[in-house]
Amino acid sequence: CESSSSLRAVAMETGRPPPLEPVPLPVFAEEGFGDKFVRKTRENPLVPLGCLCTLGILTYGLISFKRGNTRRSQLMMRARILAQGFTFAALLGGMVVTAMKSRQ
Repeated sequence: CESSSSLRAVAMETGRPPPLEPVPLPVFAEEGFGDKFVRKTRENPLVPLGCLCTLGILTYGLISFKRGNTRRSQLMMRARILAQGFTFAALLGGMVVTAMKSRQ
């Protein structure tokens, strides 16, 4: 018992005791959908661009399919896969860059 009280006394002399009240966390403003979308688009503009390209190619492919132009429709569906791959790569690259920034 005597050794534990002496250890406690040494610990009290060497450093300040921890605060009794918890440190308050910073308060951030509420971010709406539009604000978050704009912020994320500025952080990684290639993802929305890839999504728009994918949507445009898909729409054009479906129109071609409806008109009976099967060759162009097949070409557009293949192009859609490439656009989706680009979008996924942009998303993955943005995640890697964000993770590396947070480590610094």
